[in-house]
Amino acid sequence: MLLSRLARVSQEVAATSARSRKIELLAGLFREAEADDVPVVIPYLAGRLPQGRIGVGWKVLSRPVAPAAEPSLTVREVDALLTALGEVSGPGSQAERARLVGELLGASTEDEQRFLSGLLTGEVRQGALDAVAVEGLARATGAPPADVRRAVMLAGSLQSVAGALLADGPGALERFRLTVGRPVLPMLAHSASSVAEAVEKLGACAVEEKLDGIRVQVHRDGDTVRVYTRTLDDITSRLPEVTAAARELRGERFILDGEVISFDEDGRPRSFQETAGRVGSRVDVATAAREVPVSPVFFDALSVDGRDLLDLPFTERHAELARLVPEPMRVRRTLVSGPGDPGAAEGFLAETLERGHEGVVAKGLDAPYSAGRRGASWLKVKPVHTLDLVVLAAEWGHGRRTGKLSNLHLGARTADGGFAMLGKTFKGLTDAMLTWQTERLRELAVDESGYVVTVRPELVVEIAYDGLQRSTRYPAGVTLRFARVIRYREDKRPEEADTVETLLAAHPGVRP
Repeated sequence: MLLSRLARVSQEVAATSARSRKIELLAGLFREAEADDVPVVIPYLAGRLPQGRIGVGWKVLSRPVAPAAEPSLTVREVDALLTALGEVSGPGSQAERARLVGELLGASTEDEQRFLSGLLTGEVRQGALDAVAVEGLARATGAPPADVRRAVMLAGSLQSVAGALLADGPGALERFRLTVGRPVLPMLAHSASSVAEAVEKLGACAVEEKLDGIRVQVHRDGDTVRVYTRTLDDITSRLPEVTAAARELRGERFILDGEVISFDEDGRPRSFQETAGRVGSRVDVATAAREVPVSPVFFDALSVDGRDLLDLPFTERHAELARLVPEPMRVRRTLVSGPGDPGAAEGFLAETLERGHEGVVAKGLDAPYSAGRRGASWLKVKPVHTLDLVVLAAEWGHGRRTGKLSNLHLGARTADGGFAMLGKTFKGLTDAMLTWQTERLRELAVDESGYVVTVRPELVVEIAYDGLQRSTRYPAGVTLRFARVIRYREDKRPEEADTVETLLAAHPGVRP
């Protein structure tokens, strides 16, 4: 496939807000794509490079290069060139990168240059989200959309499903089954403002502790145990105590969903940063395990003894979980009969907060496991308003913060795939966080020429705030009141940040 075709579709998708038109455009693109194009086409549509960061920034891209008169580059040729670019290192690497970028841009038309520059700087924001791509893929191949969604859920990869469909047709979807050793995207929760609201929406439900740990999916097949993160990274080697715990369970073959969390000497949870630091540690794992041991806490079973449990109601999945996992290793919970029984849920939330956890998750008893999606049957409740936002820019500090990037510009996702600024904050930042964020944001910088450093919208930060108010200063017409940083969420992608729509829905009394 020619890069020019992909660039044109990307531009057209960005220019329309109609979901049906986006699907139509992507379906046409997929009909023309070959199976081998898919590993490149899908990340490019989402504004991502398969290679990740390759060390090319605005300084290199700002050098003018005369465009080609006619398109000739294919997406696979571009991918090979960018792979070579990403492998450049050592003395003279900067000049070699500039040379390779110049060759690439010189072989590109003006439209292709614009697309490549946006791709390399993380500025491709055309709203071609995976859900829309799934619909387009289904239409292009004649496969039922529900079957494609389920295959993507089980494969954990839109690219692999798309490649199989384009190569072999709808029958290829039979290959994608829940398999021990192959992780699936986890089910996620929507937010509710209170447990009363959650119970009102769900009726009879289980109310479980919401732990401030790291989400894990544990697979066991005999003596072989694999541990995966919510982003499907294999972290088995970093968590030997989780492997040992899984081997002590009754079953021989299963997939369990849960979290790992670290507790202090008094049995209270350590900070998220300590747990995250331990899980992220790759060096001297044995020492890290002694200093910050983690414990698995499970709350769902996806497969047991070769039986796929995803479509079963939560009550049946939990029964299987209880059969395999002893109570101390299961998340604490209480059952609520419905809206007429709010006291039990409120009391459980109070106990959970007293135990040092961050809130609760209410789960509908009859709901299946909606892997890879925010299911309406899971509702999380925290005692304060929080949002996962994306850092758009930061301002240089003054006083004791001189030389540090301090005041953060915070953005929520918009319906067109971009970000809308909701306000600024410098509150809640420790000295260690200031040092870390300065280094990290400079890595993402696209403009450091002034007082404000503009960055690629890639870093997710969890923000607490006291309320929402109207504001004509910001594009969404609202701003956060008393926003403060809780923590950075490097385990989340910018596509997982909260939306302006979600924010407004949580505050129905405030309208732009």
